[in-house]
Amino acid sequence: MKLGLMIGTVCIASIGVVGCSSKVTQPDEYSGFLSDYSHLQEAKSPSGAEVMRWVDPDLNLSRYTAVYIEPTQFYPKPQATTKIPDSTLQGINTYYNQALKRELEKSLPLANGPGPGVIVVRAAITAVSSKTESLKPYEYIPVALVAAAVSTGAGIRDQETTLGTEAQFLDGDSGKVIAQVVRKGTGKPLANDSQVMKADDVKGVIDGWASDLHQSYQASARAARSRPMPPRGLAPRLIQRARSAS
Repeated sequence: MKLGLMIGTVCIASIGVVGCSSKVTQPDEYSGFLSDYSHLQEAKSPSGAEVMRWVDPDLNLSRYTAVYIEPTQFYPKPQATTKIPDSTLQGINTYYNQALKRELEKSLPLANGPGPGVIVVRAAITAVSSKTESLKPYEYIPVALVAAAVSTGAGIRDQETTLGTEAQFLDGDSGKVIAQVVRKGTGKPLANDSQVMKADDVKGVIDGWASDLHQSYQASARAARSRPMPPRGLAPRLIQRARSAS
């Protein structure tokens, strides 16, 4: 086969197995778990991961002395498959709940419920999938690409495990949303499309999410403490002047 014809054939054959996936959750991937997605903006997590995030610009973390973590959930409710069985789904949900408590109690004591001075964490797993990995750069060599495409069709190509989450943080007294985050991550690759996905395959992703939440809180708290305070007695004087002017 001539090289030009071979490359053309490979390009056509590989359309179904080569794709570009964004590291940031796209709008068409939003689950509807959050009440409002319009204010989300791209940002970097403490670990350097790309996320979609929004934080109330008037947020005052000094008001909060505890955190209540609602039981994590799946949204929407997933249907178990032979590839991703119910035991895997339940294992993922249980581990996410444990990881959030483990990391966030490093920042604030855990509360038994919402209330004044409490941040409520409401988080959901919004995507669990396994799909064929994109072709590696070295596989763009024509001959290797043909082999890769054949391997994919035969079901012997690595399968990428992906997990998505959406979370909102609320004032435990008023119920007002004070922050939101949407992100996804890639876990351990499966050997082929017949391997059953296990919770252990994505525990590293969940650990990263939970750790980033802890680190984000710590960074925000440090920033709040470093803000200069108005001179002592200045605020009352300003209030008095405003009252006098009115």
